[in-house]
Amino acid sequence: MTRRVPALALVLALAACATSPSPPESVELTVYAAASLRNALEQVEAGYETAAPGINLVIATDSSAALRTQIEQGAPADVFLSADIVNAQRLFDAGLVEDGITFFAGNTLVVIVPSDNPAAIGTPAGLAHEGVRIVAAGDEVPITRYATQLVNVLAQLPDYPADFSNAYAANVVSREDNVQAVVAKIELGEGDAGIVYQTDALASGSVRSVNIPDEATHVQVMYAGVVITTSAHPEAARAFLHWLTGADGRAILAEFGFLPPS
Repeated sequence: MTRRVPALALVLALAACATSPSPPESVELTVYAAASLRNALEQVEAGYETAAPGINLVIATDSSAALRTQIEQGAPADVFLSADIVNAQRLFDAGLVEDGITFFAGNTLVVIVPSDNPAAIGTPAGLAHEGVRIVAAGDEVPITRYATQLVNVLAQLPDYPADFSNAYAANVVSREDNVQAVVAKIELGEGDAGIVYQTDALASGSVRSVNIPDEATHVQVMYAGVVITTSAHPEAARAFLHWLTGADGRAILAEFGFLPPS
């Protein structure tokens, strides 16, 4: 009996190992996302990795246009979250999108100034005043497209000068790589004003917001997500994008000021 007990114990241990479920295989998903999503995605990462054990999100943020170009050049992204429809559509048109385009969030625009507001800008009309230093983004960055729409709408309002759009353009003193770089320059006082997303203004403790007239608030800001055709884990990528558009994902985005897609 004394010789059989260890052997029996070994058999039982091996049997237990054979019937125990294997731990889930770890999957690393690379998410390329618009710079304006950076803060929210830190919380999204924690939430999704808790909801989907075995999934590790690797998040890279920059201008949507810059990230789209990287994907076109073969960068190994699984999911692309763009601050506009245009860049997602370009990838779709190029055959680089696995499925369709998913709209997952919205945003609004706001004019920001440094906390001490040295240029004394009280309304967006001040963006056209002589000597005002406006910090903007590059031509391909989504915030620039949205800002141009906003400026053109403002130029049509009765209280704004006829040359408002030209005066605004003449006051632009720098073009940054993405919207967070715009905010950073205003925070440092290296510019008097900039047009950014409401979520970026809310995340900064060093800027003030200038109200935009109701007539100009209809500029639509839409965020679009896609799964990239070259993804090594397309099913996992789809599952993440589905979660982001669901109740849990939208709740996190709402905490940071993002709106539901409309």
